[in-house]
Amino acid sequence: MSENVTLSDSAAKRIAEIVAADGVKQALRVSVEGGGCSGFSYKFDLADAPEADDIVVENGSAKVLIDSMSLVYMAGSEIDFVDNLLGQSFQIKNPNAVASCGCGTSFAI
Repeated sequence: MSENVTLSDSAAKRIAEIVAADGVKQALRVSVEGGGCSGFSYKFDLADAPEADDIVVENGSAKVLIDSMSLVYMAGSEIDFVDNLLGQSFQIKNPNAVASCGCGTSFAI
């Protein structure tokens, strides 16, 4: 089911850098939580290892862990890393989101 969520090359490169700098954690965990300005929000954390219900999305040496409940809201999404004049951030291009917020981490379905 991990083919439903993809990881861009720029996101994979940044995740690999973050994990290497940490030295202990092995992956980036992305989850969906209730709340935020539009109803749901994405949460990003470093993780040691996958949990039993995690889906692992890989690109090169980079790994992203997504729990099965969050995957329901993220199906078909691309996780990207953007570095532009406005700053650096992970962004999720979610085809299921019908509304989003200027903060970039909140969305509605």
